Amino acid sequence: MRAAVFNGPRSIAVAERPDPAIREPTDAIVRVVLACVCGSDLWYYRGESPFEPGPIGHELIGVVEDVGSEVRNVSRGDLVIAPFAFSDGTCPHCRRGITSACVNGGFFPSNGDGGQGEAVRVPLADGTLVTVPGSGHSNELLASLLTLSDVMATGHHAAVCAEVTPGSVVAVVGDGAVGLCGVLASARLGAARIIALSRNPVRQKLARELGATDIVEQRGQEAAEAVLELTDGVGVDATLECVGTGQAMETAFSIARPGSMVGYVGVPHGVELPLPEMFLRNKGLRGGSAPVRAYIPELLPDVLEGRIEPGRVFDFETDLDGIAEAYAAMDERRAIKSLVRVGAV
Repeated sequence: MRAAVFNGPRSIAVAERPDPAIREPTDAIVRVVLACVCGSDLWYYRGESPFEPGPIGHELIGVVEDVGSEVRNVSRGDLVIAPFAFSDGTCPHCRRGITSACVNGGFFPSNGDGGQGEAVRVPLADGTLVTVPGSGHSNELLASLLTLSDVMATGHHAAVCAEVTPGSVVAVVGDGAVGLCGVLASARLGAARIIALSRNPVRQKLARELGATDIVEQRGQEAAEAVLELTDGVGVDATLECVGTGQAMETAFSIARPGSMVGYVGVPHGVELPLPEMFLRNKGLRGGSAPVRAYIPELLPDVLEGRIEPGRVFDFETDLDGIAEAYAAMDERRAIKSLVRVGAV
C-alpha cells in the first residue's frame, strides 16, 4: 500500500509499505477514506520533538475491511472513526473515561501503521473504533466526522477541563484547529462569552462563526491586559490553552480569574508553570492527551444532526501525493488544517 512516511525534519513523502494484516484476534483492518495533518505532527516535522523515521499520522475515518476472530462490535463494511489512541475500553483507566491512558493501549502509529496511508491495522478494535450510522454522508459531514478522531474531541477536552458551563466567560488561547474547535466546544457547552486570541483575520472570522463573541489580537502581556479590560479586571471563568508554548501558558494563567481552571491540550514545549501564582490565586490546571474515545458518543449525534460543523477547520485539501504540501501549508500558516483524501466510502 501507499502511505506517508516521515524521513526526517521537513521531509515527508509517499512510499510503498506492507499491507496491514490481522496479527491478533482483536485487530481490525481499516481502509482509510479521510486522514489529516495534526498540529502535533508539526513538532516532528520541524524537528522540535523526536520521531523515528517511518509511518506518520493518527487521525482517520475509514471502512472496515477485515476483523479478527474475537471482534464483535464492528463488521466488514462499517464506516468507522478511529481515535488517535487505541484502547480496550475495559481497563481501570478506560472505565474512568481516560481511554488515552489505557494500560493495554497505545497511539498511532505505534501499531506499525500511520493514519496517513491507504490502510491501518487497528489493535483492540472493539474498544477503539466507533461505527458511524447511516450512509450517503456528504463530503462536509465526512470532514466533520474526521475531526472526532482528534481535533474536535481535543477542543472539547480543553473546555471540559477548564470547566466551561452555561453562562461562562471563556478565553481560548490559540487559533489553530484545536483552538477553533475549543471555541465551538465552549459555545456548545453554553458559554455566554467567548474571547478568542488570534491575530489572523481568516481565523478570526471563522472563530466568530463558530461562536466567539470577542477577538483579542495582541500577544503576551498586551493580550492579558486586553482580556482583563474586557472582563472589568476580573479575568475569565474558564481558559483553554491550545498551543503548548511557554508564552501561551503564561498568557492563559494571566487571564484566568482566581479560583478558575486552565484546560490545557497543547503539547507542552518549554512550559514552566507559575506555581506561586497558582497557589496564591487558587488557579488550577487540568488537561493533557484527550480521551477521544470517551467523548465520541457524546459528540457524534451533534455532528450527524448538523448542530455542530467542526469540519469547517479544514481549509486545505489534497490527496496522498500532496502530503508534503499539506504539511508545508500548515507549517507556514497558509492553512489551518490540511485534509488528505485517501479513498472513497
